[in-house]
Amino acid sequence: MKINHFGILYIVATPIGNLEDITFRAVRVLKEVDLIAAEDTRHSRSLLQQFGISTPLLALHEHNEQGILQKLITKLQAGESIALISDAGTPLLSDPGYAFVKAAHFAGITVSPVPGASALIAALSVAGLPTDRFCFEGFLSAKKSERKQQLEALRQETRTLVFYEAPHRIIDTIEEMINIFGETRQCVLARELTKLYETVLTKPLGELLNLLNKDLNQQRGEMVILVKGAELNQIPLGDDRDNILAILVANLPLKQAVELAVKLSLGRKNELYQKALKLNQSN
Repeated sequence: MKINHFGILYIVATPIGNLEDITFRAVRVLKEVDLIAAEDTRHSRSLLQQFGISTPLLALHEHNEQGILQKLITKLQAGESIALISDAGTPLLSDPGYAFVKAAHFAGITVSPVPGASALIAALSVAGLPTDRFCFEGFLSAKKSERKQQLEALRQETRTLVFYEAPHRIIDTIEEMINIFGETRQCVLARELTKLYETVLTKPLGELLNLLNKDLNQQRGEMVILVKGAELNQIPLGDDRDNILAILVANLPLKQAVELAVKLSLGRKNELYQKALKLNQSN
């Protein structure tokens, strides 16, 4: 029987901020492999220098992954071992590498995880929201219409929702979440985890938006947004929000109708009040 002597593809987690979070095994593996495939070689080179790792680096990112796959697979089939790392945290979680790992499995290469830091898991561990079931959505679309559709599809998701977001989009994203989930839905913003300005803010979406607008420093850095899942007894709103609001206005005092609409996650309080005012005037 022919026995292959393929190398191993290691998926190695690196720190998301604090360099002390790298594991002993990660350092050993990165020193022992023949090649390190890194998302950004400039960024990774400074990390490796901190731990005296001189293993050759090769760039692997979304723009070149398909083009160099065969080269990497050939190296693995020739007996060389390769470590895949991203700029920070665990590779493949909103980072490149999926095509490489898939191709390695197809070629019969052993793929081995070297676990460590992950912004997703770190944020969940400190958020104070349910962690027994969660839904990781990564980065929402940069396009407003697509982002709205993505969030609409999650309106009645009961699991804790987890998102990554860029600083320049944080305000737009929170505003859209308020429009869809309501301003009273509990939210956690985990920012700059394990770094000098680490911050974990736990507030309803409406209060979080006010804080972000008042404190520009909270709009900076690496961000994870966690949103509490919908309650099981929530009314299925779908596209009936305006109809539900109209029913509330027709049967309750204006202020009470708006307060109840907010609790039902029909939208933001100010927006709902203006709609309710128009409905009340037309009745």
